Amino acid sequence: MTHSTHSPFCDSLQPVAQILDCPGWNVWCCSPIYDADGRVHVLFSRWRDTFGDWLRSSEIAHAVADSPEGPYTVTGTVLSGRGGDFWDADTIHNPTIQKVGDRYALLYIGNNLAEAEKNHAHHASTQRIGLAVADSPEGPWARISDEAPLLDVSKNPSDWDSYLTTNPALLQHPDGKLWLYYKAWDRHNDDLRKMGLAVAEKLEGPYNRYEMNPVVDFSSIDAQVEDAYVWFEHGCFHMLMRDMGVIHPHVGLYLRSEDGIQWSEPQLGYEQSTVYFGGEVQRFERPQILMKNGKADYLFCALMNSESSNAAVLKIGEWS
Repeated sequence: MTHSTHSPFCDSLQPVAQILDCPGWNVWCCSPIYDADGRVHVLFSRWRDTFGDWLRSSEIAHAVADSPEGPYTVTGTVLSGRGGDFWDADTIHNPTIQKVGDRYALLYIGNNLAEAEKNHAHHASTQRIGLAVADSPEGPWARISDEAPLLDVSKNPSDWDSYLTTNPALLQHPDGKLWLYYKAWDRHNDDLRKMGLAVAEKLEGPYNRYEMNPVVDFSSIDAQVEDAYVWFEHGCFHMLMRDMGVIHPHVGLYLRSEDGIQWSEPQLGYEQSTVYFGGEVQRFERPQILMKNGKADYLFCALMNSESSNAAVLKIGEWS
């Protein structure tokens, strides 16, 4: 596999600020959206204790600012685990927000630790994708995926996505349908993470898997990816995601597509954190894009630092 070092998208990025330093909390998965008044709302994951505790106790919180660089006011928790036998009893994570019609859609993942332990399985094994909707990015949020996930695993244990479904990336396709890209961990075959696609006629589903899944698969070079964000701009489809071995594990990958299914070879989507914010190389993941009038305006990423984690904001320049 060959690839260009830099994509035009990567070359356009300029660091703006680090945001959401929340004492006592780890911050991750920061998904931004503008409201009608031009304010920026961010839905983000947060949890206490060590970084690894996200698998047990993450929740989704809301913050708002007058501009992308902040300062942000955290208003509180908007979605948390429901406990009991619910599929999303415990960790709520991976928020990604979009306005669909007159409503705001918040996709997320949840898990059930008791179910995992009953099956003597890893805590991640019960992760599934869910959906909540609201009339405002501030909420209140109503779970659409109440009794069951929006996208469950395949029932065939030999399938690539029979272990978990995570990292939802919602695309409002120009044809009016809802395209849901998602990550699965192919534990039963090559143990690599890949991206698939499911399509629905309406936001609530049902979402039907694309028959030729996965659509992004780097198993031929023993590499994997996660944390995709997908959008339509300049007449084609674009995907930004965390690299896990294609170029470097601390950078992002950029891919483009004419149809949203067949994707180009990867290019560098964003550099290591040190290029933008100095210091030591850190985990720099979960890319989410703040869209404005149909164009990518700012890039938000989660950034681990020496003591906890927060978010980083970069301005997206002209790159078409």
